[in-house]
Amino acid sequence: MPVSTHSPQISIVIPCLNEAKTIGICVQKARKALADLNLDGEVIVADNGSSDGSQKIAENEGAILIQESQVGYGAAIQGGVLASSGAFILMADGDDSYNFLEIKPFIHAWQQGADFVMGNRF
Repeated sequence: MPVSTHSPQISIVIPCLNEAKTIGICVQKARKALADLNLDGEVIVADNGSSDGSQKIAENEGAILIQESQVGYGAAIQGGVLASSGAFILMADGDDSYNFLEIKPFIHAWQQGADFVMGNRF
């Protein structure tokens, strides 16, 4: 993996396993949220061995793709976090069950000094 000297404010990490139907929209929403909030950020899709073309879709939508060879959801999250370079890491699934367009409260809490912010899709 190439070493980057760029340090974005926010890294959005999306673990992925066969999410071809939804990964594109998730990356689009994540990138739009960063733009709408005027934040320097990166979107990382941590693929865990998809066989449905999810990888290409994620890259085509502008995500940084990393391949996590260790099997498992936790391994994909860990791989994505390790590949990230943002000061704040936001993680959500790639099945479009979380609305990336609604990240403002999380960002606001971080900007106010929170070390850890947690939410749910409900």
